[in-house]
Amino acid sequence: MDAAAASSLSAAEVRAAAIECRFALVGLAPAAPLDPSALSSWLANGYAADMRWMRERLDERLDPGAVLPGARTVIALALPYRGDPQPSPVARYARGRDYHYAHRDGMKALRKRLLALDPTLRTYACVDTGVAMEKVWAERAGLGWIGKNGCLIHPRHGSWLTLSVMFVDRAVDAYDAPQAELCGTCDRCLRACPTRAFPAPGVVDARRCLSYQTIENHAPAPAELRPRFKGHAFGCDVCQEVCPYNDAAEPLREDDRVAARTIGGMDAAELASLGREEFARLASGTPLMRPGYRGVRKSALYALGAARDAGARHVVERLVDDPDPIVADAARWALERIGGEGDPRP
Repeated sequence: MDAAAASSLSAAEVRAAAIECRFALVGLAPAAPLDPSALSSWLANGYAADMRWMRERLDERLDPGAVLPGARTVIALALPYRGDPQPSPVARYARGRDYHYAHRDGMKALRKRLLALDPTLRTYACVDTGVAMEKVWAERAGLGWIGKNGCLIHPRHGSWLTLSVMFVDRAVDAYDAPQAELCGTCDRCLRACPTRAFPAPGVVDARRCLSYQTIENHAPAPAELRPRFKGHAFGCDVCQEVCPYNDAAEPLREDDRVAARTIGGMDAAELASLGREEFARLASGTPLMRPGYRGVRKSALYALGAARDAGARHVVERLVDDPDPIVADAARWALERIGGEGDPRP
């Protein structure tokens, strides 16, 4: 047996190091391969839409040892983002600095602390842009359970959390027990979804999900879903807002690394009106850069049309002739919904 296999880390020291690196929650799970059935079924049903990366590197998604040879432990980490509860067309997690940066900063600091405990330690760390199934590992590491809305729910802190994981090639002297599922008979999230994006509890069909449509889908949104965009230009929090565990949550301390920014407080008309340079300046370093200038304006126009917001008619009319054909198409659709001057549509 080599030295790495024979040695182990103190779970208490690992947890303390993670808290020192400003993670709000930390859990530890053995790095055993995951059951492939749930992911295979989700992909086979087409629920990944055109997110092709979800079909790639499946062996690595399911087995930490395929990513980090000799992986023994998964460290699951969480940061809170509860944010301002006021209505906004921007999902709460996206109203400030991109959470990926905060997680990466924290994981770099954590790796340094772990190397101080064991200089020969090897690690692999990622947020949700990597291959790790971070929600599944968070559930296995006792940080919560994956609820009927597909989000990780902590029994005391709710679901306003972003997640990351670190694989290490050392065992720890104590692991956390997986969290039992506590949704019970509650189905508020399933009933509240604006687009009925849940074909089964805990299963999200991305093709119908407003988060997918406003963030990942670079093409025009399906006609049947556009009227459901009311109040949504980037992401959707409905299934979390109705969750009773969020109603009763003990708020974790907000992290100043993801503090709110100006663009996160804009309404749909303001988002649609942004010029390219202004958008780049305001959105830089935030999650809104993922759909980009086209995507944010497109979805903001759908939101205005879905709301039949007559007060935004001047914004919509100006964008009907936008040089971007997808934005112009969204504006024409929105203008049809709003109607002409004096049109008494409800």
